[in-house]
Amino acid sequence: MRRIVKYLKPYIWQILLVLALVFVQAMTDLKLPDYMSKIVNEGVLLGDNGVILSTGLEMLAIALVGAVCTIAAGFLASRVATGYARDLRNAIFEKVENYSLSEFDKFSTASLITRTTNDVQQVQMVMIIFLRMIVLAPIMAIGGLSKAIAKNPSMTWIIAASVLCLFVLMGILFSVGLPKMKRMQSLVDKLNLVTRENLTGMRVIRAFNTESYEEKRIDEANRNLTKTSLFVNRLMVIMQPVMMLLMNLTTVLIIWVGANAVGAGSMQVGDMMAFMQYAMQIMFSFLIVSMIFIMIPRASVSAGRIADVLETEPTILDPVQPLDHSDVQGLVEFDDVTFCYPGAQEPTLEHISFTAKPGETTAIIGGTGSGKSTVINLLPRFYDATEGEIRIDGIPIRQMTQHGLRDKIGFVPQKGILFSGTIRSNITYGAHDISEEEIWKAADIAQATEFISRLPEGLDTPISQGGTNVSGGQKQRLSIARALAKKPEIYIFDDSFSALDFKTDAALRKALKDNIDKATMIIVAQRISTVVDAEQIIVLDEGKIAGKGTHEQLMKTCDVYREIALSQLSEEELA
Repeated sequence: MRRIVKYLKPYIWQILLVLALVFVQAMTDLKLPDYMSKIVNEGVLLGDNGVILSTGLEMLAIALVGAVCTIAAGFLASRVATGYARDLRNAIFEKVENYSLSEFDKFSTASLITRTTNDVQQVQMVMIIFLRMIVLAPIMAIGGLSKAIAKNPSMTWIIAASVLCLFVLMGILFSVGLPKMKRMQSLVDKLNLVTRENLTGMRVIRAFNTESYEEKRIDEANRNLTKTSLFVNRLMVIMQPVMMLLMNLTTVLIIWVGANAVGAGSMQVGDMMAFMQYAMQIMFSFLIVSMIFIMIPRASVSAGRIADVLETEPTILDPVQPLDHSDVQGLVEFDDVTFCYPGAQEPTLEHISFTAKPGETTAIIGGTGSGKSTVINLLPRFYDATEGEIRIDGIPIRQMTQHGLRDKIGFVPQKGILFSGTIRSNITYGAHDISEEEIWKAADIAQATEFISRLPEGLDTPISQGGTNVSGGQKQRLSIARALAKKPEIYIFDDSFSALDFKTDAALRKALKDNIDKATMIIVAQRISTVVDAEQIIVLDEGKIAGKGTHEQLMKTCDVYREIALSQLSEEELA
């Protein structure tokens, strides 16, 4: 918990006010048994109605003050805890936004979701109880004990014996339950992971008829979590009646011993009643403390998981003194670039060198696993090159701010990603202030105008989460339109035409060539037809450049390129 305490600094004055209110509440609670004792001893037993009335009114006023303080403390504690939880969620999201892909490889998506939601919620719940009880419990325990001793020192052994039994019981519960409580968050992670995989891969699951297998996976993860949760909840259920039994036995014992003392004339009835209330207050205080200690282990695990995210520093950082790159034209240079994934023994890319010029298309092609996508992931600094240097207009990208660098790039991933909203909001995602005409122009170049125009609401057609209400080809075209609307100096298409038919692919490439004549265009593709017209084609094979040149040149000089081409098209089509 202490690792994330610093996020409580904005609420320090509210916390102090909560503690002050709780202190007043505790003092009023400790005062009430004295009034009860006075009403019984001086009012009821002596038949003095005036004492009953006056003391009763004072008791009512004190109780009212205590109630107001309790409500105010509860309100403020909830406000502090929810605000604290909100700040933690924001901090986690902002931290994750700055992560490179290396950090995303460390934390799974399911785990990050759990940490942002369930873990924060666990900390929030403990914070509410902690703020309200951290002052109340010790004051009630110490104050109640001192007042009980003052009433009848000879009966304090009853309280001591009851508290000892309480500690023994809690010790047993802790030793049995704590390991299970600590394990629960990892089980929640597992369930989220399996659920997410099933929901995102539902089409594949149905296509391969593996519903029964996935049901078993879900059932196993669900059963493990349910089993552990039931175990913890059963402990809590057992604890409550046992605690009540212990408190009732304490009450019976106080009445039995107290009645003998009253009969012997060494104690008044009102004092016995007050002693009973003090005993209950003391036991209640220890019960509260035990409840806090039950909740703290799971919350501390959650706090540690949150702190792990917040304390993980991104491996890719902005330079202390970035170079001015406001006038970048888009000349991209890879200079002897080598890259090795974290933890990998062999480099994915070795000695990659090429230049991509503004106004020209540079295509990257190669077999599966040749490193095509890795090359273009290095340019926006999703990863940093292990060796070598990448420059834009002669400026090393490590000397640019990440925001400034990515502002110059229009990136279209292999898998078209859309956000919930409308077609308009998705196209204008990177350029919010563009005109209606510019939106339609971007859609027209991306070959999306036809299907958008057929929709009843046009650009205002809703897009569901993940773009599930449009086809794969439509999703890709909208992703391309989004990049075009941004009007960057550098375009990166990571196999972004794979879901398009050959006719649409050809029309899109022609529209790009006719309308984007000043920007640098880098295309990663699997199809020869997509790259055949490029001014420069980079052929990758096992992370190395196997060839470089135009289509005609590579057909004569590069065996790897020729094999790829002949595997897709006949010699007549290639001629």
